[in-house]
Amino acid sequence: MSRNCKTLEQNFHIPTVGGAASNIIKYAQGHDFLYTNGSPIRFISFPFPVAGQPQSVHHKYIFESKDVVSGKPMMQAFIDALTLPLTDKEKYKGPAPEPPAAESRFLGPDTEENLQRLFKDKDWTDYLPIVLPTEERVADMLKGTSHKPNEVIKTLDWPGGKREVTVERVATCAVMAGAKREYLPVILALANYIPFGNSTSSMANIIVVNGPIRDEIGMNYGTNVMGPHNEANAVIGRAYTLMSKTIGGLHSEKTTWSSLGSTMQYNNVCIAENEQALPEGWKPLHVQLGFKPNDSVISVGVGWSYISSVVMAVRDNPAHMVMADQMKALIMGSATVIMDPSVAALLKDSLGFKTKDQLSKWFSENVEKTQYPSGEKIKPFNQASSIKILVTGGGIQTTWFVTDFMLGPGMLGGSTRIDDWR
Repeated sequence: MSRNCKTLEQNFHIPTVGGAASNIIKYAQGHDFLYTNGSPIRFISFPFPVAGQPQSVHHKYIFESKDVVSGKPMMQAFIDALTLPLTDKEKYKGPAPEPPAAESRFLGPDTEENLQRLFKDKDWTDYLPIVLPTEERVADMLKGTSHKPNEVIKTLDWPGGKREVTVERVATCAVMAGAKREYLPVILALANYIPFGNSTSSMANIIVVNGPIRDEIGMNYGTNVMGPHNEANAVIGRAYTLMSKTIGGLHSEKTTWSSLGSTMQYNNVCIAENEQALPEGWKPLHVQLGFKPNDSVISVGVGWSYISSVVMAVRDNPAHMVMADQMKALIMGSATVIMDPSVAALLKDSLGFKTKDQLSKWFSENVEKTQYPSGEKIKPFNQASSIKILVTGGGIQTTWFVTDFMLGPGMLGGSTRIDDWR
C-alpha cells in the first residue's frame, strides 16, 4: 500500500492516504514510515478481517467504525488525513534514520544449552536445534567459496533499515542449518532472494536446483524427492528460512502477520529437477530460462496453492485434462506443475506433448474458469510462459502436484548461476 501511495505522492503529486488493517498498522507507522515510504504517508486503519466479508461488514467498517489510529469516525479520519497540515515529524524528508545497532559479531562463551536457548529467545532459529556457529566452524564453511567474507551480496531495505547480506553472514546461517562446506555456493546463490516471500496470507516458497551441482552435492531428485529423506535438500531449504529470519528480519507479529503461515517455510520445497528422466525434447527448467545445460542454477519462487493429485494418470483419463481442472482453482495467473517422470513420459508418448512449452501453451489456451456472479468465461493463464513444468521423482507412480508457485524473472523470485559463487 505505501509503495503505491509513494508513487502517487512523489511522481504525480496527488495527496494520498494509506489504508492498513489493524493487525499491521504498527508496522505501517513504524518500520514502513521510517525506512520505506520516503514521504509523509498518512494512514488510517480499519478493523480486521477484511477478505471474505460481506459488503455489509465493509460498509460498517467505513461508516460506523472508528479509525484505529486517531479514534475518529472512519470517514472523518480519512478527510482529516487528506486536509490537515503536516506535523513536524511528517515534514521530515531527510535520509532514513540509522537502523537499530546490529548484534555483536561475537557472543561470549556459554554452555551449549544456554546458547541454544539464546538463539531461540532472539528468534534466530526455526525452533529446531541448530549447529552453533563458532568462529572456527564459520571459517571452515567459508573455505567453500572463493568470495571474501565481507563481500556484500545485496543490501536489504525491507522490512526496515539497511542490512547488508554478506558472505560471512550467509556462511554463519549455513553452519546453523547444518550445511556441508560444498553446499555453500548454493546457499550463497540462494541468499540473493532473502527474505523469502511472506504476506498476511499463507505464502510459501519453492527452491529448484538444476545442473551438475545436483550430483556434486548429492541432492535428491528421485524417490521421495519432496520428503525428509536427503541431507542436501533439507539443509539448503532450511538455510533459506534461517537467513530470512536472522539477516532478513522476518519475525512473527513484527514483520510477518500470516494467520495460518505455512509448514512449507521450514524447508521451502527445496528440490532438484530429474533432468536425466526428462523425455526427449523436454528441456530442464534452467535451460528454458536461458541458461546453458552445464550451468548449475538455483531458481526461487513464491506461491499460495498446492494441489496434490489423488488419481493415477491413465490413457482413458488424460493427465493434462485433470491438471487443467485443478488449475481452475489457482488465482494468481501463474502455475508450476511438478510431475513424476512417468507422467511426463505419458504426456509425451501417449498424448503428444513433444515439449514442456507445448504443454504450457495448451494449458494457457484451454484452462477456463467462470467469473462470479457474471458467469463470464475467462482464461486466467494468458501467458504460456507463466506456466512452468518440473519433472522430478522416482518414476514409481503417475502422480503430480499443481501449484501456483511463480518461477521466472520478475515473479517475486528469479534464477542465479551457482557457479558464480564457487
